[in-house]
Order: sequence, then structure tokens, then C-alpha cells
Amino acid sequence: MKFKSWFLLVLLFLVTGINAQIKNPVKFKFTINELGDNQYEAVLNATMESGWHIYSKDIPEDTGIPTEYKVSGKNIELIGKFTEVGKKHEEFSEAFGGNIVYYSNSAGFKQKFRLKDGTKPGDVVAEITYQTCDDRVCLAPNTLEFNKQVTPKGSVEETEPATAEPSKDSAKTETAIVNPAKGPVANTETSKLDPKQLKIESINFEKPLTDCGVASEKVAENYWTYLLLGFIGGLIALLTPCVFPMIPLTVSFFTKGSLNKAKGKRDAFIYGFFIFLIFVLLSVPFHIIDGIAGNIFNEISTSVWLNIAFFIIFIFFAGSFFGYYDITLPSAIANKSSKAEEAGGIVGIFFMALTLVIVSFSCTGPILGSLLGSAVTGSANVPMLLTFALAGFGLAWAIIFGLLALFPQALQSLPKSGGWMNTVKVVLGFVELALALKFLSKADLVSKTFLLKRELFIVIWILVALGLALYLFGLIRFPHDDKKPKISITRKILGVLGLGFVIYLVQGLIPSERPKLQLLSGILPPLNVSYLHDEKDGILGMHPEHDFFNAVELAKKEGKPILIDFTGYGCENCRKMEEFVWSEGDILPILQNDVVLASLYVDDKEELPEDQKTKIDLGDGQVKKVKTIGDRWSLFQQVNFNNNSQPHYVLLTPDGKVINTPVSGYMPKEDFKKFLECGVNYYKNNK
Repeated sequence: MKFKSWFLLVLLFLVTGINAQIKNPVKFKFTINELGDNQYEAVLNATMESGWHIYSKDIPEDTGIPTEYKVSGKNIELIGKFTEVGKKHEEFSEAFGGNIVYYSNSAGFKQKFRLKDGTKPGDVVAEITYQTCDDRVCLAPNTLEFNKQVTPKGSVEETEPATAEPSKDSAKTETAIVNPAKGPVANTETSKLDPKQLKIESINFEKPLTDCGVASEKVAENYWTYLLLGFIGGLIALLTPCVFPMIPLTVSFFTKGSLNKAKGKRDAFIYGFFIFLIFVLLSVPFHIIDGIAGNIFNEISTSVWLNIAFFIIFIFFAGSFFGYYDITLPSAIANKSSKAEEAGGIVGIFFMALTLVIVSFSCTGPILGSLLGSAVTGSANVPMLLTFALAGFGLAWAIIFGLLALFPQALQSLPKSGGWMNTVKVVLGFVELALALKFLSKADLVSKTFLLKRELFIVIWILVALGLALYLFGLIRFPHDDKKPKISITRKILGVLGLGFVIYLVQGLIPSERPKLQLLSGILPPLNVSYLHDEKDGILGMHPEHDFFNAVELAKKEGKPILIDFTGYGCENCRKMEEFVWSEGDILPILQNDVVLASLYVDDKEELPEDQKTKIDLGDGQVKKVKTIGDRWSLFQQVNFNNNSQPHYVLLTPDGKVINTPVSGYMPKEDFKKFLECGVNYYKNNK
């Protein structure tokens, strides 16, 4: 970044006092359109920052917070119900066990109305209640109010922004002033939110008593994970009968087929590079598709029929690996590529690499298909994930060919071709069978048929794992296996591991107070899609406090620190933390025994007493109403911790001092454990 850009950035920070913890990723614009014949339309357009979304009004119950848009005012009569405008996205949420419907980038909300008296102006008040989320955090549900005036002659006369008069039902309340973008400046002494005052003077989140360096900033898409998965897939593909026998032949061609050994090695490296390039180029069409229809991969990932199609395709791949048939590209393609090798030079080397990729398709196709299915149904940025996965796949081949060209004597150490290569294929066939079930499960969940329960899924996986173990022990044979296969030590070890996996899976069939099979949490159906599901009070057997001040009294009595859990009933990432992180054996005891847990729900819809309701002027024509318990805890979070995201975790001493740096969002277990242990141990050693 140039010096001028840095200067402007610093100047902007100093002038506005922006704090990065307070997030405001949605901007609204309120307008009124004249429709003629004394009819008008109140339009509220929302623009969201990249990666953020707001829920639709049509979101199912017990999931996120549906958007509500209300229009009222003097001399106003509504026509019908409000409508939404924009591109809807729908996907299955494992945390909620159902579909969520949302808008990203932009959305519009419209309400038609007429003037009761067509000769007099009307004062229009628009109110929207919504929740904003990204892939790690959700922000507290927000209620904003916008005011405009419309005249009966068709011209729209705007009132001054953010000067809404209190309605009759809130005439007794006083107005607090908070500008989240500039930090907490709430007039909490006169606010009626809580007699004990909303602002806790001893809280200073910027200067915790200690620090453990646990980062909670948003992490970018883990492309490197897909690069690694692709690399592993490439190494496995090298061991298949389609590819492995060609390794010594190809390397020997370059190192021995040339009078100039240096040139031979150079050509081998070029050959490896072209293999890498070809696999990367395979991802280009997905970037083009994404550019034409940006939401196509999300639609694929949440389509019932396409998930069923993936299930069938994976079963088809498994049959190929088992040896019942071969999946090959048309022979004409391979013949044309092979003929082009005669051009010689770099062009000839490129077509040699292309020929290898084509003729090995019967083994590599299902592996590449698995990577494709994983990327398409597992993330939003499919093209880049596929590019990294395919790059890893090609990189594995390029490295092997390059190293063997550099050290051709290593060819002597390679195992000889034989029946073990077919064993690799059959093992991959069992893996394909197991992965196929994931797509069937997703189709079942998205369609809400809920036929493939968690226990049934586990039983099928147990059968697949048993089949694999029996095969490795030589008790099951497939078409290309030897009639009397020699069971090597490696096969026996893998067979034992297969039985161990069966034992691991059986745990999932045993009722338990906390989730099991955490390694498969992103694959198995959610906990509530179960024959054994039973709704119980509390979280993992715990009964947290839902009032901060009650938690303070309990913490003083028990001599424990307070863990504030800013959460929400409609917060997907909060549920993921509870199910996949809190439930861990080295996390749950800390929550149960070492802290007083205060779960403050920022979307609690229970209304506050009339004398505790208020309004907050956010500026820019936006007025936030504070009328529910959720509104109170949302404001409490912003005023004291300058943060408005959920989940958000804060460790406090009973006298209100922040122990260590708060953390936000869904995070790995080890990070959350480090955060907890750091704060708890400091408190125990210094109380």
C-alpha cells in the first residue's frame, strides 16, 4: 500500500473513531414510490457487505430470525402484505437441522399503501427487524425505524432523518444515544433499561488482566486444506493400476531415451509441470460457470435431485473401483492426443502429459469426482477450492515424476506392479460407498423427509467398514482379485484399523448426554435427526444464568469467574459451538465446574416492562428500538464490550474486570480451550 493510502486510512480512523469490533455490514435506503391512483410503495433496500446475509421472512421456525417489515403512520392504510425482492438463497443448516433462506449482497422490502384522505399528507414510519450473519458469527437482531412524509400530489417530501417522534406506547421512555461505529456513548444513567445501570464502569475490554493471544478474527476459506486433500488424492491415484505401471516407463523414457542426460531430466521436469498445468486447467470451466451464474454452486449444494444424482454417481464410481466395469473417455480422444505427441519438442511433451491424464481417467476420474463433490457441496467459493484441489492433485504427480527423473536409481526401490494395486482400487471403492451416503443424507435433510436418521446412517457406515475389513482379510473377493490372494501384513493392519473404525462408529448408537463421533460431525445427520432424540432443558446438562446481574451474585457466592456467552436462539454458529466444541471432554468440565455461565440471548423476544423501553438514535436516519430482553443484552454487549457479534465470549471477575481478551465466532476446540484455561487459571492464581 502506498504512503498516501496509509495516511488516508489512519486519518479516517482518527476522525471517525472506528472500532473494528462493532460490525455494521448492512446499509439501508428508504424511499417512497408513487404508483398512481392514490397508491404508494414504501421501499427499503438493503445492501450487504461481501460474505454477510440477512434471513428471509420465509425462514422456517426454530432456525434463524425472519425479517419483519412493518409500515404504519398517520393517514396511512396498508394494501396487502409486504413483499421481498432479490435473489433468494436456500441451503441446509446442520446446526438447525433444516433449511435456511436468506439474501446476500442485496435485498428489497416493499409495502403498498394508500392515503386514507387523499387531500392530506401522510407520515410514513417504516420499521424493519432483521438479523445479519456470515459463516462464523451472527449479529444481534436489529430493529430500525425510518420516517418520511408523502404528499397527495405525488411528490415525496422527506422529513429530517433520524428525528422520529416516540410513539404513544413509548411516550414515557427516554431516548439513549449510541453510535456503534464510534464506540459506546450511551446515556445509560438516564436510560430506563436496568435500575442497576447498563454500563459497568469496571469493565474495560481494551485492557484485560492478562492475554493468551487467542485470535478471533475471521479466517479466510481454507484453500490449503483442499490443496492438501488434492495432494493426498494425487498420491493415492499414483498407486492405482492405471498410473503406477507408467511411472518407471515414462521416467526411463526421459532419462535413458536421450543421449543428453541433462536434457532428458529437463524434459521430465517439463513433463511433470505440464501434468500439473493440465489438472489446474480442468478447474477453469468452473470459474466460467461461476461468472455466468454466481449462485449455481449454492443451488447445486442444496438441490435435492442433484444431491441424489451425486449419490448415484458415487455408487457408480464404487462399482468401477470394485472392477465390475471401467469408466473411460472415448478412445478417439486418447488416440488424437497420442498422435499429437509426434510433434516432438515441448509440444510433444505436453501431449504426452495429456495422454497420461486421459488414459488414466478410469482410476483418476472417481477420485477427481470425489473432490468435485466435496467442494461443490461444502463451500460457497467452489471454483477456487477446485483449483487448489486439482493443483494439489497435479502437484503430487509432478513431484513424483520430477524426483524420479532427478534420482532415477530410486526406480529400483519402487514396488513391482501386482495385485496390491487392485487392492488400492477396491479400498477406494468402499470409500466411495461411504461418501455416497453423505449426498443421500443431504437430499433427505433438505427435502425434510428425515428418513435417513443419524443411527441408520451410522449402521450403514458400520456395514461398509465391516465389508472393507472382511475384504482386507481376504474373506471377500472382487472380479480382478487373485483367486487365492496373499494377505500381506499391510492388508492385515488396515483390516484391524477397519475393525477399530467399526468400534468407533458403534459409540454413536449408544445414548449419551453429549454428542459423540465428533470426527464425523460435518458428515453425519445432525443430532435432532435421530430415533433417540429427546429435547432436554439446558445446554449439555447445564442450566446457565440468563441474567448477567444474577450471574454476578452467583459468581461472588461461589468464588468463580463469569463466562458471558452472548448468544441467540437463531444463531447457527452458536449451536455449532455448543454441539461440536462445548461438548468435548476437555471443554465441558471447565464449563460445568470452573465458571459461572451466563448465556445472554440477544434475540430473546420477551418484552421489557414499559418503563424500561427506549429508543436509540444511530444516525443516518436510523432509529433502534429497545423493547425486548434481547434488545437489552444486545445493547449491553455493545456498550460494555464494543462488539455486536455472536457467539462472543467474555471472561470476567465477579467485580466486573475483563480477565483476558474476549473471542468471537466459531473456532477450533483448541483455541476455545486455550481461551478458557488462560482466564480460569489466572483467576484461580490471583483471586
